[in-house]
Amino acid sequence: MTSISETEATAQVIEMLESQKSNGSADVVVLKMPRGPSHRKAVAAHMSKQKATNSATRTPGKPRVASGKGKSGKKTTPAESRAKKPKPPKPATSDGVRAGSKAAKVLDLLTRPDGATLKQIMKATGWQAHSVRGFLSGTVGKKLGLKLTSTKSEDGERSYSIKG
Repeated sequence: MTSISETEATAQVIEMLESQKSNGSADVVVLKMPRGPSHRKAVAAHMSKQKATNSATRTPGKPRVASGKGKSGKKTTPAESRAKKPKPPKPATSDGVRAGSKAAKVLDLLTRPDGATLKQIMKATGWQAHSVRGFLSGTVGKKLGLKLTSTKSEDGERSYSIKG
């Protein structure tokens, strides 16, 4: 194994960087070699020289932005360029709730003669208790304006119902 000095190694690295730059093959080269003070000075000098040449070739004050042209080669047809028509709204029942929705299921449970308990509504919708109570208060009571009654049975379970 032959040993070369730091100066020779630095010269070889700089020569390799310049040849790769002229080929356009690589921007960064990583080498594992001993790095002494003279090597660092030579590489720093080379890098500062590179920065000076790079900044000289660029037009000062001109921003680096993409060109205004689109890169897509696909042309739009008149049918594609037309705006899509909005979808018609889904039919609502007389009380303002979509048929088949969870809200419709809850209203069906509440209109039964004995109403529905919190557990029954939770099971039918998959909601948590606080979500059911929020729906009963906000949607049923306020948005739909229905009269919601709450009664507590002998076993302590509360049932909700809509009369009407």
